[in-house]
Amino acid sequence: MATAQVNPTRMELTRLKKKLTTATRGHKLLKDKRDELMRRFLDMVRENKALREKVEAGIHRANKNFVLARSVMVDEILNVSLMAPRQEVYLDTHTRNVMSVDIPEFEYKTKTPDENDIYPYGYAFTSSDLDDAVKSLADILPDMLKLAEVEKSCQLMAAEIEKTRRRVNALEHVMIPDMQAKIKYIVMKLDENERSTQIRLMKVKDMMLEAAHGYSSRISGELE
Repeated sequence: MATAQVNPTRMELTRLKKKLTTATRGHKLLKDKRDELMRRFLDMVRENKALREKVEAGIHRANKNFVLARSVMVDEILNVSLMAPRQEVYLDTHTRNVMSVDIPEFEYKTKTPDENDIYPYGYAFTSSDLDDAVKSLADILPDMLKLAEVEKSCQLMAAEIEKTRRRVNALEHVMIPDMQAKIKYIVMKLDENERSTQIRLMKVKDMMLEAAHGYSSRISGELE
């Protein structure tokens, strides 16, 4: 039993009581952190769901337009049209601390601000369906980057929630009960030692009275 290894002294009792107070306060703070993380995590999950549906719908439209463009264009012309893109995208990443979790944030910029630079071909030999497909992909790019950001944030949040949950459970079911049991054990030992000391003092007093006056104290007689 763990309590049997505790040194039953008042100093140890004071130390354990301070430690229990700190653990109880830490348990409450960790529970509050876990609840707030869960609230933000659920908000991110809902945002992730909406973004994923939007991105999937955009990709579906782009694929549909590409299929239509391919049906009316020769494969060689289609491949050559998309071979050398004019526009470029630059991605900057940094992090933001949310409840001790460093979640990513993505910012992007294009090589040129002209929206027509997304078309890397002339319009003479291409289909309008190809224009629609390229435009659909360009329009959905910000949502795709936001989706990647939110999904990664959800993964990091979930990992932090699990870690916090384990800490809360360790405090609630292991550390705090163990310290409470040790404190109870020390209190019982100290009370037992105090009673034993009191009984010994009373017996010594009784022996001294008997040696000096030839009679025992009434308290000593009652104890016997």
